[in-house]
Amino acid sequence: MGYNPNNYRRIRQEYETKYLNAREAAETRRAEVHAALPEVAEIDRKMNGLGLELMRISFSGEENGADSEGRVAALRAANEQYQRKRRVLLVTAGYPPDYTEIKYECPDCADTGFIDCKMCHCMREKLVLAGYESSGMADLLRKQCFDNFSLDYYRDSPAQLQQMTRVRDIMKRYADTFVPGESGNLVLFGGTGLGKTHLSTSVARVVIDKGCDVYYAPAVGLIADFERERFGNASGNGNGVGTERYYDCDLLIVDDLGTEVTNQFTTSVLYDVINTRLVRHRATVLNTNLAPEDFRKRYWDRITSRVLGEYTVLLFSGTDVRLQKLRNR
Repeated sequence: MGYNPNNYRRIRQEYETKYLNAREAAETRRAEVHAALPEVAEIDRKMNGLGLELMRISFSGEENGADSEGRVAALRAANEQYQRKRRVLLVTAGYPPDYTEIKYECPDCADTGFIDCKMCHCMREKLVLAGYESSGMADLLRKQCFDNFSLDYYRDSPAQLQQMTRVRDIMKRYADTFVPGESGNLVLFGGTGLGKTHLSTSVARVVIDKGCDVYYAPAVGLIADFERERFGNASGNGNGVGTERYYDCDLLIVDDLGTEVTNQFTTSVLYDVINTRLVRHRATVLNTNLAPEDFRKRYWDRITSRVLGEYTVLLFSGTDVRLQKLRNR
């Protein structure tokens, strides 16, 4: 699917606007100089004439003849002479030598966003940053990544350390090899404070950097968005996004599954999201503080069979990292 389509449209429009603004600003500065320095205006008129003559020779196919080569060389020499004289006039009058030139924000792509039909690095960076913001986890993405996920909190138990090292490595490999429409799904089981959100955020960061559309929502927020759409109101902490985002994004991360109120409506919403994403081959990561056996008891068989049968199950173990950090202060 690629970058979030709303972000892409907005940023393309921003590029079109700043491209035009840069050119209009240059024209304004040129008009200012022409009014103050008529000699510069005359030089520009003459250089325009040289440019038109060079274009005429090029389009006519005459540039390969001996006479035309000499003519072209003479025209270019005259242009360089005018350029030097122009710069002297500007500097003498107190202007920077490049005062009337177009000042693009990105000189590499001239504020078009593309170089030879390939996306420029500047536009790619803007889309990635926009992806952070629209993911629903911008603050987490600025703080959490694979590099700062510490295994030190699990070293008291060799078995837990081995398990959490395996979990981290699986999730890092999942992120590094993520391909929209091809990558599978993960469900993370484990108590509070064991690193589920941190590693999910780390996956999201890598996947967004690849140029994919990622969306994160707590389970309560997901349900609230569907309530808002169906009933015109919402309880809990809804995110206020259109529910189509839950079906279409390249990677959906649902946090704290099991904290939402369980009833016919919420269970049907979860089933619909999970099943539709499986059918459309959209990747999903589910986080829950429930143990697998409690997960089976809480949700319909149709949900548990799809999650436990179609998702890679990862078990988090250890002691609440947040509590360990508090004790170490």
